[in-house]
Amino acid sequence: MTTTDNAPAGLVGRLSTLDRFLPVWIGAAMAAGLVAGRLVPGLGTALNAVTVDGISLPIAVGLLVMMYPVLAKVRYDELGSVTRDRRLLWSSLLLNWIIGPALMFALAWLLLPDLPEYRTGLIIVGLARCIAMVIIWNDLACGDREAAAVLVAVNSVFQVVAFGVLGWFYLALLPGWLGLETTDLAVSGWEIAKSVLIFLGVPLVAGFLTRRLGERAKGRGWYETRFLPRIGPIALYGLLFTIVILFALQGDQIIARPLDVARIALPLLGYFAVMWAGSYALGKGLGLSYERTTTLAFTAAGNNFELAIAVAIATFGATSGQALAGVVGPLIEVPVLVGLVYVSLALRRRFTVEATR
Repeated sequence: MTTTDNAPAGLVGRLSTLDRFLPVWIGAAMAAGLVAGRLVPGLGTALNAVTVDGISLPIAVGLLVMMYPVLAKVRYDELGSVTRDRRLLWSSLLLNWIIGPALMFALAWLLLPDLPEYRTGLIIVGLARCIAMVIIWNDLACGDREAAAVLVAVNSVFQVVAFGVLGWFYLALLPGWLGLETTDLAVSGWEIAKSVLIFLGVPLVAGFLTRRLGERAKGRGWYETRFLPRIGPIALYGLLFTIVILFALQGDQIIARPLDVARIALPLLGYFAVMWAGSYALGKGLGLSYERTTTLAFTAAGNNFELAIAVAIATFGATSGQALAGVVGPLIEVPVLVGLVYVSLALRRRFTVEATR
């Protein structure tokens, strides 16, 4: 992102051309991916074949390119102020590990009672808390970068520890208590840790070292006014590349089963709306700043689709309904959270006006 932290409340009108037309670029990336997947023979097969230890290399490259510039912007020497904010930390844990999974479970059973494969896939999506794209949504909405880095790191630790336990609880134990159909979920702890190490660990270390070495060599002024603006747009290029690849890989399923996609999209839309709006209201009610309220909302609303898709494929197969539900997740999440970036920027004026009273 090319805007500055001290931009005025009328921020949307002052975005760079790249940022201002982001919905257009994302729409074009989706269309390009669908067209490429349909018209280029064997493209999906070729992309699926480029994997390392079960991880799609093209998607991994896109996500790493997307996250690196944003994590290079984080002022790591200011993380202490975030860890001391107990309201933010406890609110994030409550939203991500209690309310989020419970809400997705309820929506999946309420709206997909007759589609057990899709329902299971959505519950898995609800358990996988976001550690990748949330970084860029938060940055686009001018949230607190340092807070985002801390919350993502905390969620990553909980993800490694709690994902398997919560999967057992929401797919086997709780449905059994309620007299509903149960499902077994076999997920390896290494699969979860691998996702965290690759999609968070690599760009986090790269961003930290870039800032540390850059400031040591040229000073903070040069680093933030000269270097960061040069690498900033790379994040959006990585995002667009990732979207093209995702749609190219799954274009056939999306076009072949539009009604199924629509059924899966409905609980996802409800989930993103409730989680984001509820988190935003909670942050504001707790008296958090605009920046930290925005970070709280986006870190609670996003999901780790890389992990959800990997678990669904490993457990149920690449052509399963569970895998399709995992794939539809980011296809709905991307345009919805882009829209919420603009909603957040519009709400920024309200925080500014109230702060001056």
